[in-house]
Amino acid sequence: MYRQPNKKEYFSRNAHTATLKDAIHELLNAYKLKGKYNETHVIAAWTRLMGPMISNRTSKIFIKNKKLYVQLNSAPLKNELSMSKSKILEMLNRDVSADVVEEVIFL
Repeated sequence: MYRQPNKKEYFSRNAHTATLKDAIHELLNAYKLKGKYNETHVIAAWTRLMGPMISNRTSKIFIKNKKLYVQLNSAPLKNELSMSKSKILEMLNRDVSADVVEEVIFL
């Protein structure tokens, strides 16, 4: 016979509950979407980390085979950013907390 749970049983956490963060993480792993999520996170982080001056001169950005391709409208900016590729790479991977990008290529 079915017994309706009392208030204490109904609202208490049991061993089978998880936080929303953990549930989303498990969902991304189950559907093998974690890599694509991290790539999207890196592209979104580009604008935030590089600032408005650089992001306004960025015309195209995408990831392919763990390489971040960034197309810039300014040749001097491209040259300047090429000199600090390792720092940019470190900043982006630290923001995502994973090694999503292995190389940055400016087009």
